Amino acid sequence: MPPVVRTCGDTGLLLELGDNRRVHAFAVAVRSAGLTGVVDIVPALDTLLVVVDPRLGATATVEARLREIEVSDAAVESSRVVEIPVRYDGADLAWIARNVRMSEREVVAAHTGTPWRVGFCGFAPGFAYLIDGDPRLDVPRRAEARVDVPAGAVALAGRFSAVYPRRSPGGWQLLGHTDATMWDTDAVQPSLLLPGDEVRFVEVAG
Repeated sequence: MPPVVRTCGDTGLLLELGDNRRVHAFAVAVRSAGLTGVVDIVPALDTLLVVVDPRLGATATVEARLREIEVSDAAVESSRVVEIPVRYDGADLAWIARNVRMSEREVVAAHTGTPWRVGFCGFAPGFAYLIDGDPRLDVPRRAEARVDVPAGAVALAGRFSAVYPRRSPGGWQLLGHTDATMWDTDAVQPSLLLPGDEVRFVEVAG
């Protein structure tokens, strides 16, 4: 089934795909197609943004080619596996346990026991939205955001988990924290996590 393609500003084409795995499959297919003029590909939860430089290629031509691309689950790239050590001492751990009707130890076991996957990145450099974890850990955001969430805070909100890459405001529920560097501007690959990566949280002693 061809994707729904919508124009997005003067240089963008937004593919509505409805499923994150299909988003990543299309991202792989678009990269492999080597379409003239495409300068960036940005996965989101259910959509894929394809950015075209009109000086290099015609947007209409790229749009026509995008409608012809066919993908399957086999087109998804093999993901990296990234382990993140966590001390489960978050300010909201007890609240999370009560909310999901589990013990704190059961919450930790659920968070570490199921691999997560980077669905997309956003909010701040290095902030990865992790999906496909244990469905029991679906908790609402805080009614009022914190003004100051420390870097390395490991958190939950809805069906997502994430690690705050830097100190910032935030409304997610805090499970614990990690010393892993999520964003390093001096590194060849600044972000520790990339879309499609598999993430495994590993409990470490406090």
